[in-house]
Amino acid sequence: MWLKPEEVLLKNALKLWLMERSNDYFVLQRRRGYEEEGGGGLTGLLVGTLDSVLDSTAKVAPFRILHQTPDSQVYLSIACGANREEITKHWDWLEQNIMKTLSVFDSSADITNFVQGKIRGLIAEEGKHSFAKEDDPEKFREALLKFEKCFGLPEQEKLVTYYSCSYWKGRVPCQGWLYLSTNFLSFYSFLLGSEIKLIISWDAVSKLEKTSNVILTESIHVCSQGENHYFSMFLHINQTYLLMEQLANYAIRRLFDKETFDNDPILDDPLQITKRYAKVDHGYVCFFINNKGKYDSFIYFFTLQVLAIDKTNDSSKSVIISIKGKTAFRFSEVKDFEQLAAKLRLKCGAASTQYHDIRPSDHFEVQSLTCQRECSKTVNTEALMTVFHPQNLENLNSKMLKEKMKEQSWNILFAECGRGVSMFRTKRTRDLVVRGIPETLRGELWMLFSGAVNDMATNPGYYAEVVEKSLGTSNLATEEIERDLRRSLPEHPAFQSDTGISALRRVLTAYAYRNPKIGYCQAMNILTSMLLLYAKEEEAFWLLVAVCERMLPDYFNRRIIGALVDQAVFEELIRDHLPQLTEHMTDLTFFSSVSLSWFLTLFISVLPIESAVNVVDCFFYDGIKAILQLGLAILDYNLDKLLTCKDDAEAVTTLNRFFDNVTNKDSPLPSSVQQGSNVSDEKSSHIRVDITDLIRESNEKYGNIRYEDIHTMRCRNRLYVIQTLEETTKQNVLRVVSQDVKLSLRELDELYIIFKKELFLSCYWCVSCPVLKHHDPSLPYLEQYQIDCQQFRALYHLLSPWAHSANRDSLALWTFRLLDENSDCLINFKEFSSAIDIMYNGSFTEKLKLLFKLHIPPAYTEVKSKDPSKGDELSKEELLYFSQLHVSKPANEKEAKSVKNSPEKGKGKIDIQAYLSQWQDDLFKKEENIKDLPRMNQSQFIQFSKTLYNLFHEDPEEESLYQAIAVVTSLLLRMEEVGRKLHSPTSSAKGFSGTVCASGGPSERKTESHLEEDPSSPKAEPQWSFAFEQILASLLNEPALVRFFEKPIDVKAKLENAKTSQLRSRTKM
Repeated sequence: MWLKPEEVLLKNALKLWLMERSNDYFVLQRRRGYEEEGGGGLTGLLVGTLDSVLDSTAKVAPFRILHQTPDSQVYLSIACGANREEITKHWDWLEQNIMKTLSVFDSSADITNFVQGKIRGLIAEEGKHSFAKEDDPEKFREALLKFEKCFGLPEQEKLVTYYSCSYWKGRVPCQGWLYLSTNFLSFYSFLLGSEIKLIISWDAVSKLEKTSNVILTESIHVCSQGENHYFSMFLHINQTYLLMEQLANYAIRRLFDKETFDNDPILDDPLQITKRYAKVDHGYVCFFINNKGKYDSFIYFFTLQVLAIDKTNDSSKSVIISIKGKTAFRFSEVKDFEQLAAKLRLKCGAASTQYHDIRPSDHFEVQSLTCQRECSKTVNTEALMTVFHPQNLENLNSKMLKEKMKEQSWNILFAECGRGVSMFRTKRTRDLVVRGIPETLRGELWMLFSGAVNDMATNPGYYAEVVEKSLGTSNLATEEIERDLRRSLPEHPAFQSDTGISALRRVLTAYAYRNPKIGYCQAMNILTSMLLLYAKEEEAFWLLVAVCERMLPDYFNRRIIGALVDQAVFEELIRDHLPQLTEHMTDLTFFSSVSLSWFLTLFISVLPIESAVNVVDCFFYDGIKAILQLGLAILDYNLDKLLTCKDDAEAVTTLNRFFDNVTNKDSPLPSSVQQGSNVSDEKSSHIRVDITDLIRESNEKYGNIRYEDIHTMRCRNRLYVIQTLEETTKQNVLRVVSQDVKLSLRELDELYIIFKKELFLSCYWCVSCPVLKHHDPSLPYLEQYQIDCQQFRALYHLLSPWAHSANRDSLALWTFRLLDENSDCLINFKEFSSAIDIMYNGSFTEKLKLLFKLHIPPAYTEVKSKDPSKGDELSKEELLYFSQLHVSKPANEKEAKSVKNSPEKGKGKIDIQAYLSQWQDDLFKKEENIKDLPRMNQSQFIQFSKTLYNLFHEDPEEESLYQAIAVVTSLLLRMEEVGRKLHSPTSSAKGFSGTVCASGGPSERKTESHLEEDPSSPKAEPQWSFAFEQILASLLNEPALVRFFEKPIDVKAKLENAKTSQLRSRTKM
């Protein structure tokens, strides 16, 4: 590698470097200890250790070239090399292209300047085709060289950054270098002859956290596949941890959570990730007031509300933002205020004041009103609470008076802090929310706090359009919606009437139509019912969008990953804030199971409706933080009772009794609707708890929980939750597969890891398709991970005992076609492991039967590479082409019918009945009788014989095996000859014709019988064919062949070798 010219001190360097070549202008040196017997002794070990600890380029580049001039003592390093071949190439280039030119110059300074210019030009040329861009510092180029040489990863693997640190191997710290790349965490250390290389893929990380103990003041703990790794002695540990967290979550989302990955365009190209990777929200402009580390107040604008952005020309460095409603905000003393103003104009699509025209916004408002009028023809334009519980202003009781006082307090706040999206949010705002939002303002403020008001403003008429398109559709989501409609707040009069039920149906169906990836999930009906009570129907729809897609991400899908992540966060908060409860109940999964409904329904399903609505107020203001705080407050309130509980059932009873006694003394709802007031007399002896007091207490005790901490805990626990789900999937797959194979559970576990890893490796460096293909967690366990023919070939080369055969690509192709019974060009782990199990543990008959089936249709197809120089090796395009041959034209009607009726894999609605039928067929499938196998025709038998010859190559008994197969072949041919003589030529021809048809030989194949090639020749020789019994009986007579196929295979060693060489084989490819 060419290096940026830098001065070196040759006097001290001579102790560490040895001279190899020299001339008047250049010197080639070798690092002491390299290529010396015994590693150069103690000096070599010390030099190697020094190179590793001090991050010397010489560790991975033990050769270098220096530039010198005859009358100067200054030397410049201009090139380094990892091996003699590389450095010799650079030396030869210098002699051929530079040496002759240097004699022309008169002064040493001119020579040095010329050499430096040439080297910089070479570096710039190399940079065009390298991931180390031109603006990368020289150190990073050297680090990239070390990273590539040390770990041997493909050149497409993008190195993000690297850090000096210590890796703890037991109780011994090993000083070295940590390299963070897009797909791997890698560590390298060399101390006194002991070399440590560690490569961990981000997708295998289940825990990533900062820890500290007596020995390690601060370290980063990485858990991968049950192994714990600790890294410490970082210069900037927080920066390192943050970047590791981002890369780990990027990999998890990319491989296991494609839905959120697809919706994030920033993550589309893994090669664009850098150390400065960050995500920007394009929807809002926010301003926070930081008071002693706390954000007491803040204001934000939706970008579409911004009318103009301007900057002042004075020394105040001010930016002025004008928004709708004739309001302007001035921000002074802004650093880089000119760049900020330009960026805001770009983001908001706003102009400066002098060029701004207000008419477009007026047109927007008119358009919005028009759309609302059109929408009113289809949907309700009033909240259900105003229809079923209108306020009676003539008869004001004490509760209604309190409600009016709340409204007055909010009106005063609006007058002081603004109303709508430009409203300041202060401590006073929070206090009013804790007291409960007035009924008349609830819908408006929910829309404001959640951001749904902005979504509705940017999509006028969208809801009415979606309602019109979705009504009348029938699918799995609509069936589930219809089933749950009557279960949604059934005690409320609004949902005992057709008005409320119809509105609920429209909102849920419209959302399922809008977001088919989520569709409909239980608990959405309860939440939507509450929204419809206080918001107009269209507003309720956009509130549901805000909750499902922003405020509670990944909650409402098949795996409810988001809810499980927040359950893990809740457990962590319980350990931190309620340690005595943790000591009493060591298994905190109980709280996860109990609190799942709290999070999914925002306490609506467990609290009386008049109390639950106050919780929803706080949720829309504070997000998930409000729910976590309230959960802790509830456990804290019941702490003494929970500590006396002897089992989970008693604890559940205690919490349910508590929820029944939560009231809202200020609720203006009629007593007929309130649930808390309908408690029986027997339960009245229990202490009543007011929801306002409970929420206030949760804020006072646990209000110090920060959003940043919740985000960090979410990121950390997301890794654990997803890896736990993956482990559950693996255990279920292994339990099913283990019943049909002879491989042990441990061997199956190793095989599954290799199978899954190959699927991941296929998308690591694929820019065109960065997300994981053939993975759908919504499918049954066996179908979640599937591989295509290209991936199967790679695994076949790694695992098959027959992979040394010259025609191994053809064998891999035929095996894949045999396993792909439903012709979708994908196979699952059960199908894959069944073939590997026969190769490893099958009897002589089973292995021979597998080979026989590989050489008859539907598995067999004639294979010829387009490039004769490659022999039997197939390109990726050829492999995919041959694997799909039988897809377009199934062999017979029965196969075509099975393809048609097979359940769809990952496309649209899942046919559960088809899966059940398929499972039942597999369960009662009888073992295949060898007599049912079709006969093998002439061309197929020739290929079968060639395969056997290839398998025997380089075997210790190679000669005897070749003789045995020659004997068997001649014997079978003689048997067939005798059989033909016993029949007339006509009957033989007819018999053979029927054989070809029975075996499914394709009529268009070139190696057809002579009868088909030349129909005008009535005396053409009929082809011969063999049954499997004939071939089996003949081969059993040869002991050498029997020994070859029954030779035991060290499965454990084979799997270990495959695991270590899997990444290396991908690098070669």
